[in-house]
Amino acid sequence: MTIDTRAAGSRDAVDRARLHPRCVVCGDGQAHGLGLTFVPSADGRGVEAVFDCRGRVEGYAGLVHGGVVSMLLDGAMAHCLFHRGIVAHTGELTVRFRHEILIGHPARVRAWQEHSRGRVHVLGA
Repeated sequence: MTIDTRAAGSRDAVDRARLHPRCVVCGDGQAHGLGLTFVPSADGRGVEAVFDCRGRVEGYAGLVHGGVVSMLLDGAMAHCLFHRGIVAHTGELTVRFRHEILIGHPARVRAWQEHSRGRVHVLGA
């Protein structure tokens, strides 16, 4: 994912709740949202959250919908930057689906920053 901070700016401490309280991935103000909480990853490179993969996000039988997977990755990458004090909007998101994610089994979503050049940040998840 490539994120360009030109549209959003940067801050020392990011107040996620103030910036997007109704976010479908992490917001508390979204009745049908996922309510994920991102925390620093154990290796210290990025952030992670656990997603419960309930049936409401099913695409093909027994599998999490690919659009939901993309949304989770996008949210994780935004939070990776939030944890670094950077506020940005997604400029490009490319997803390669390598594994199926099964309904009914918890999944962990992780994101990390690959590199930055000026106001453009490249992340992985």
